[in-house]
Amino acid sequence: MKLNTTYKQPHSSFKLNGAFYDHLGLLTLAAVFIKASDNYLKSLGVFIEKWVDSNSEISLQTSGSTGTPKTILMSKQSMVNSALATGNYFKLSPGDSALSCLPFTYIAAKMMFVRAYVLGLELECIKPSSSPLESLSKSYDFCAMVPLQLENSISKLDQIKTLIVGGAPLSTDLMDQLKKSASRVYETFGMTETVSHIAVKKISKSFSLFEVLPSVSIAVDDRNCLLIDAPELASNTIQTNDLVCLHSKTTFEWVGRYDAVINSGGIKISPEQLELQLEGLIQQRFFIASQKETVLGAVVILVIESLTPYESLDFKAIEPLKRPKHIYYLDKFIETPSGKIKRQETLAQLKLV
Repeated sequence: MKLNTTYKQPHSSFKLNGAFYDHLGLLTLAAVFIKASDNYLKSLGVFIEKWVDSNSEISLQTSGSTGTPKTILMSKQSMVNSALATGNYFKLSPGDSALSCLPFTYIAAKMMFVRAYVLGLELECIKPSSSPLESLSKSYDFCAMVPLQLENSISKLDQIKTLIVGGAPLSTDLMDQLKKSASRVYETFGMTETVSHIAVKKISKSFSLFEVLPSVSIAVDDRNCLLIDAPELASNTIQTNDLVCLHSKTTFEWVGRYDAVINSGGIKISPEQLELQLEGLIQQRFFIASQKETVLGAVVILVIESLTPYESLDFKAIEPLKRPKHIYYLDKFIETPSGKIKRQETLAQLKLV
């Protein structure tokens, strides 16, 4: 890992959509993209223009999937350091091919560009879709997707040597399918504030933990929420609301979100853990939430993305207090451009308050 690598010049092997670009060439390309009618190209052009300007920081937008979206200032050198750590972990080399198929409005796609720029990868950028490999015949050494894209790409996954997946937890059914794949598939853990992922979990193992990348240290606070020290990415300790179980100094198991925990009659219920129990029962997308109740304070509810109600759902395997007391159906969940469900906005459609 070359720690003296900076953001000021692209790697000599860097290619974008089949062509070599230096600093000036990227600036010219950005101007062309910004004038394009296609919003994807516009957002790519805006990012490239900001990346190659003279500022040492760049503004990034958080997704808003777990709270109010906000804009933060990120050091470009931190993004370079993140790219180097990823390259080191996955043993990426100059000339390796990479596919970008996510929206450039968010950190995941931006970091695919930065990794290519820093590591000398040959990056192909395609317009985001739910089935990114559908019309592609080429193979790639490295790619990043969200779970929905991965689910729709199973039959062509042999075109990707190493795939990282983030944005939402993977279902157990999807993970089972991936165990048969020859591709190396990793679930990632991270956020915009940590410049994309700081930990990865190999899916091909029967039971795997998240393992932190080099130069990242982890601990928990008194709530058992994850604390992240990553001096090459952030100057201060990052306090998360992610409930975890530490297994070692470098590995952890993700449990759920602290701010999503439901307190029903004094019993604390993790929606994410309950969702895992329900996976085999429901074919459509769904999530667990809560609504106010006089006696218990709050009760568990189940929200399903479907207009056709289930005739019956067997909750016998779930502890009585944790069983959904109400089931609601919606035609369409509200989601971010990367496919993550915006739970609070989706719940607002039910007008439960």
